[in-house]
Amino acid sequence: MFSISRDELGPNFTFGAATAAYQIEGGQTDGRGTSIWDTFSSTPGNVKNLDTGAIACDHYNRWPGDLDLIRDGGFDAYRFSFAWPRLIPEGTGVVNPKGLEFYDRLIDGMLERGIKPYATLYHWDLPSPLQDKGGWMNRDIASWFAEYAAVVGHHFGDRLHATATINEPWCVAFLSHFLGIHAPGYRDLRAASRAMHHVLFAHGTAIDALRAESVKNLGIVLNLEKTEAASDKPEDIEAQNLGDALFNRWYLDGVFKGRYPEALTSRLAEYLPEGFEKDMEVVSRPLDWLGINYYTRGLYAAGPNGLFGAERRSGDLETSDLGWEIYPKGLEDLLVRVNRDYTKLPLYVTETGMSETNDERRVKYYDDHLRAVANAQGQGADVRGFFAWSLLDNYEWSQGYTSRFGIVHVDYETQVRTPKASYRAFQGMLHNTR
Repeated sequence: MFSISRDELGPNFTFGAATAAYQIEGGQTDGRGTSIWDTFSSTPGNVKNLDTGAIACDHYNRWPGDLDLIRDGGFDAYRFSFAWPRLIPEGTGVVNPKGLEFYDRLIDGMLERGIKPYATLYHWDLPSPLQDKGGWMNRDIASWFAEYAAVVGHHFGDRLHATATINEPWCVAFLSHFLGIHAPGYRDLRAASRAMHHVLFAHGTAIDALRAESVKNLGIVLNLEKTEAASDKPEDIEAQNLGDALFNRWYLDGVFKGRYPEALTSRLAEYLPEGFEKDMEVVSRPLDWLGINYYTRGLYAAGPNGLFGAERRSGDLETSDLGWEIYPKGLEDLLVRVNRDYTKLPLYVTETGMSETNDERRVKYYDDHLRAVANAQGQGADVRGFFAWSLLDNYEWSQGYTSRFGIVHVDYETQVRTPKASYRAFQGMLHNTR
C-alpha cells in the first residue's frame, strides 16, 4: 500500500492511468492504414524478437473490460491516444468510418463509467503514406496534422475532458531521427533538426485547428529529465547545459517563450529549416495546461560520444530493469522549475512508471513519486493530476514485449488481465473517493 493519501494531493487532484494506441490496440483491420511502427517493427534489428503491435493487448476488442479496470481501480481519468492511421488511413483525405465508430464506443464507454477522457492526438504512429513524403522532416506535416486535428475535434471534441496534441516531441524528433532508436529510425542531424522544429510547428497548427472546432482544455505532453553534471568541472557543467538544451529547453522555450535556446540554434544553424523563426508565434500558441512525462535523470559529462561533446553517463542510483535510474527528487525539482521559470498553467504528471517484474518495487516507485508531487505542490507548483504508466503491460516499442510497465499484468498468449499489487495500492488509496 501507499504511505501517501489522496487528501495530501488536494481534493480535486486527478488520478488516472495512461496508454497509447499502438502499444495496446492491435486490431489492424476495419480499414486501418499502416503506420511507421508497423514497418519499423517488422524490420530485423529494430525491435527485440521482431515483436510488433499487430495484436498487442487486443484492446480494440477488449476495451470494455479495460475501462472496467480503470473504473474499479478508482481512477478519475483515462489518458489514451487516437491512432491517426485508424482514422485517416492515408494520413490526409478520406476518413475511415470504422475508426470513428471505434473511438465513439471507447469515449462513450468512458463517460458511461464516470471516467474523464484525456486524449492525445499523436503518440508516434505516423501513417506510412506521410512518411513516404518525408514525415516529420517535411514542413507540410503541419498542415497534415492540422487536418487530422480538425477531424478529431469535430467528431469527438465535445466529449473530451482534455486534449494533448503530441506526446513527447523529443522522442518524435531526436530519439527517432538522430539516435534512430524509434521509427522511422534515422540517424541524421539534419533530419533531427528539421523534425525538432516541425513537431512543434505542427503542435501549434493543431492547437489552432482544435480551437476552430471549439475544443476546450488543450495542452501538449513533454517528456523532461532532471539534467545534472557528472562533476563540478566547467566542461561537465557545459555538457549538462547542452544536454538540458537538447532534452528540455528546446521544447519548453519553444512552447512558452517562442524561441529556441541559442546554445542549439547556433550549432544547428545549417540544418534547421530556413526561416523557422517566422513560425515561432504558431509554436508558442497559448495553452490551457502542460503535461510532463518523467522517468529519470540525465547525467552529463564532456566526452566524444555525445552530440556537441555532451555525453550522457550512467550514474550510481538504483535502476529499473531497463537500467533507468530511479530519482523521485528529479520529478519534484522539474515541477518546481517549470512552474518557476516557464508557466503558471496547471501541470499534470501525464506519465511516470517503472519497467519491473517485482511489483513491490513498483509500489514504492509510485509512492515516492506521488510524494515528490506533494513536495512540489508545497513549493508552489500547481500540479493537478498524476497518470500511472501504464494501465496494462503492453508493446514497449523497441523493447517489444520484454518490458513490463503495467499495473495490470497481461498474459499475451491468453490476453488475461491480472491486477498487480501496484493496481491494488492505487485502488486502496482511491477507493470510494472518485
